Amino acid sequence: MKTLPRVELAHLPTPVHPMPRLSAHLGGPELWIKRDDLTGLAFGGNKTRKLETLCAAAQTEKADLLITAGAIQSNHCRQTAAAAARLGFDCVLVLVGQAPEIPSANLMLDQLLGAEIRWVSKAARDDTLQSVFAETKAIGRRPFLIPYGGSNPIGAAAYAFALKELMGQDLNPDWIVFASSSGGTQAGLLAGARLLGYRGTILGISVDEHASNLKPRIVRLSKETMGVLGENLSVTENDVLVNDDYLGGGYAVMGDPEREAIELFAQYEGILVDPVYTGRAAAGFIDLIRKGLFNKADRVLFWHTGGTPALFADTYRKDLGAIA
Repeated sequence: MKTLPRVELAHLPTPVHPMPRLSAHLGGPELWIKRDDLTGLAFGGNKTRKLETLCAAAQTEKADLLITAGAIQSNHCRQTAAAAARLGFDCVLVLVGQAPEIPSANLMLDQLLGAEIRWVSKAARDDTLQSVFAETKAIGRRPFLIPYGGSNPIGAAAYAFALKELMGQDLNPDWIVFASSSGGTQAGLLAGARLLGYRGTILGISVDEHASNLKPRIVRLSKETMGVLGENLSVTENDVLVNDDYLGGGYAVMGDPEREAIELFAQYEGILVDPVYTGRAAAGFIDLIRKGLFNKADRVLFWHTGGTPALFADTYRKDLGAIA
């Protein structure tokens, strides 16, 4: 694997530890967790790894401004704003939705971190990204555009190195389960698995898209990521395992499965998962354990990709406050 330039933002390696109480409660296999909620940049998360390589590329291009997009409670945008503050970039965030009267959770942190917010409809998001890039360049700025979720080959490559980090922690899980959305984390893990010879199963729980849409994107991005890392190995949709059975009421809509997952992780392991990403993936993870997908002898790793601030969003306050 070719080494890519990176700037240190994350606290690495992130811890790996067992979840014995949750495993006993569910009557399942040996459960472990990889704590990328502890990467350390403004509440951490998986995007911090991607931003290490993306921001290094921005520095190489002598950029002075980071531009990216996301939902109103985007973890990616919050971490991008934090990386910009840490490294001395300005930051513009293109957020889908309307400005609330009182910002909360990730949005409050975006503002605290000094990001400029542009509000748009979902349909206008990508065009607005490009127009902000052109607008700022026209006035003499040096903008660097970071795609949605940080999911381009440079960002995804960070998760090939993350898999290398995990393999160095001597766990060797039979399964790796995590939230899959923009596809960069899964593409990087898949690329890393092919390049490093990892033989376990990598399972993405989709939080917002059907597998028929997500799998081709992951294949393309995984191939491009391996190219960035200096290799050219074949990947097909048969190599990509995505479960889209847990889309529930739609993106960022918390239902009973997510609520139960948040409660179980908190009350059995003292671990906080969020309503949008890790909570939905954890709900699928729990359901698959109950359905017997994993053998009792399996070692199953849940890769926590962060998202903790969303627990404090006004959107979820009533439902989460009702947990007994």
